Amino acid sequence: MRHYGKRSQLYDNYGTQGLGGQVMESYTRIYPLFSQCGLNCGLCPRYHTKGVSKCPGCGGVATGIHEFVAHCGVNSCAKRHDRVEYCYLCKEYPCKKYYDSEKIKDSFITKQRQLADFKKVKEIGLAAYQAELKEKVSILERLLADFDDGRSKSFFCLAVNLLELPDIREVMAQLNAETKPDSAPKEKAAMAVLLLQEMADRRKVALELRKK
Repeated sequence: MRHYGKRSQLYDNYGTQGLGGQVMESYTRIYPLFSQCGLNCGLCPRYHTKGVSKCPGCGGVATGIHEFVAHCGVNSCAKRHDRVEYCYLCKEYPCKKYYDSEKIKDSFITKQRQLADFKKVKEIGLAAYQAELKEKVSILERLLADFDDGRSKSFFCLAVNLLELPDIREVMAQLNAETKPDSAPKEKAAMAVLLLQEMADRRKVALELRKK
């Protein structure tokens, strides 16, 4: 359902906070794992970072260096456009931010699925999309806990983000069948990377961040 002309129910709180004498408006969102602009924050390496550098997601409850979330142009834009929950609900979507999506470069998280994921949300509904994302986050957490050798986090985040959920389930079933709990971390990581890359190759998905 669209919410033109109404304050988005996704926002839990708006307020102002001071940082070094500067006053800025802050906000929290009820569901920070899927950003206003269509990023799967729950699949970002920074979301799965421990300590003060952990990012809480889009409008998540911030601590440490993220206690005062940096200004976000998308959030400011949303406030000027009926405070829509997501960009795809805006009357002007897709705006110029998305016109040249193939030219948009990635940062910590890939932006390659923004348009496709918004399309999927409109097709299956937000609740169903969030359920899929929740499962993806759970799978990623399993990969990071049981198959990361200390160097594979970014690859796992990218693969789980870009591959479809049924394909990721297939990979995890293979991993469960072909690895042993007492296998060396490097061995398990290598197997996980291999199977994810093979699946990506089958689907013609490039598991690479688009850099400048």
